[in-house]
Amino acid sequence: MRKSDKKLDNQIVKVLTQVCHSALESIEGFEWLTHTVNFDNFPESLKIVCVFDRNITLASYLKSSDNNSLASMITSNLADIGIELKNAKNQVELDSEENCTLYHAGNWRKRLA
Repeated sequence: MRKSDKKLDNQIVKVLTQVCHSALESIEGFEWLTHTVNFDNFPESLKIVCVFDRNITLASYLKSSDNNSLASMITSNLADIGIELKNAKNQVELDSEENCTLYHAGNWRKRLA
């Protein structure tokens, strides 16, 4: 990773940490988030995965009138540091601990690969 990539990644982590803290307080069932990125194809390759505790709380979030709040928070906060998501619907993904356990035996590294 180039020095400039590392610097940018640190900015992304800082922004996503702020989003995570806000989401933990305001979105029921939300637990954590992470990101993957290939800096050779940035920002198109930036992918953020938001993880809920169970499928039922994820489904409840998706059915709510506030079902775009995570993507909006992420998009807005990244824009504040000059990163524009070209296709937020494809770049912000929702998942659950339950799905990871069912399909990847709880191995998030394998699930995110």
